[in-house]
Amino acid sequence: MGNQLRELAAAGQSVWLDNIRRSMFASGELQKLVDIGLRGQTSNPTIFEHAIGAGTDYDAQLKDLLGSEHDAQNLFEALAIQDIRSACDVFAPVFKSTDGLDGYVSLEVSPTLAHDTKATTEAAARLWKAVDRPNVMIKIPGTPECLASIRASIAAGININVTLLFSVDQYAAAATAFIDGLEDRAKAGQPIDKIASVASVFVSRIDTAIDKTLDERIAKGEKLEDFKGKAGIANLKLTYQKFEHLFRGDRFAALKAKGAKVQRPLWASTSTKNPKYNDLMYVVNVVGTDTVNTMPPATLDALLDHGVVKPDTIHDDVAGGQALIEALAAQGISLHDVTEQLVADGVKSFAQSFKEMLDAISGKQELLAGNQPVKVEAK
Repeated sequence: MGNQLRELAAAGQSVWLDNIRRSMFASGELQKLVDIGLRGQTSNPTIFEHAIGAGTDYDAQLKDLLGSEHDAQNLFEALAIQDIRSACDVFAPVFKSTDGLDGYVSLEVSPTLAHDTKATTEAAARLWKAVDRPNVMIKIPGTPECLASIRASIAAGININVTLLFSVDQYAAAATAFIDGLEDRAKAGQPIDKIASVASVFVSRIDTAIDKTLDERIAKGEKLEDFKGKAGIANLKLTYQKFEHLFRGDRFAALKAKGAKVQRPLWASTSTKNPKYNDLMYVVNVVGTDTVNTMPPATLDALLDHGVVKPDTIHDDVAGGQALIEALAAQGISLHDVTEQLVADGVKSFAQSFKEMLDAISGKQELLAGNQPVKVEAK
């Protein structure tokens, strides 16, 4: 096992783990990863669906709640908050040693609220208070309705992970909401030096969607093979250009003078879905200062096994990335249209996972009430 995590940290990129389950705390599995350089952790409804819906890790707590709590969402939050607190405590030394740069663990508001500004803002505040750890990040989707929630939450001093971002424009809107929130807080005379935020930009889903369209047209005889598997990375490189424009400019400089930290781009959905592609293509090609890469376990294992780290690859051939996006548009494939659909699909998918998880929790508690601790999987 190499030193890739520390090499990436030296290049300005932090690696977080996109996975959580209760057994990794007592077993020491998470601590071992922290010891070799892991610097944070993310979760989402699908991850919790798999963790809670199957196996017996959560049976004891569910059984303890029998008789006192029957609402599935309240049960989920009780389970999830315990895990998030445990993870935050494991990462507390990282949080301290990096002076609040890293050591964060993310918990998402219900994805069913993705188009409800008021409910999202209230849920973020409630979860922030319930977890009660300085190194928790509350995840809010970067939908148009939730931009005001991001701004209000930052102004309230809550660490925010903006999720489900795909396009450069969507990223810019989320980053601007963060800056607006800092300015609101500063104007109110509140400190802004302890607030942290990341903007999670998804990558592999873009290539999956565009490749599907390309493959359909290639099957009809069109020569489009050279476009495959390239749009996702090109989009991240253009996103990083926007990040530098927003956070290296005069507007943010005034906030930086008051101690504000930049909102780092976080590369999400970084597992390679097409087995014909390099398994680390969404890792080694997007290394940049002030970035985070959150990886599922298999991608993290691949990085530790054979990853070769080269600093600052996010700046390689940016012009080529722009040319690719324009060439796709000339072929009738609009990155804007693709990313708009991906946002809608992402909200729907996470909401469905959330519902399935709640159904699984209810089913599991019913079985436990009858002393039948058997495996129940979300369907």
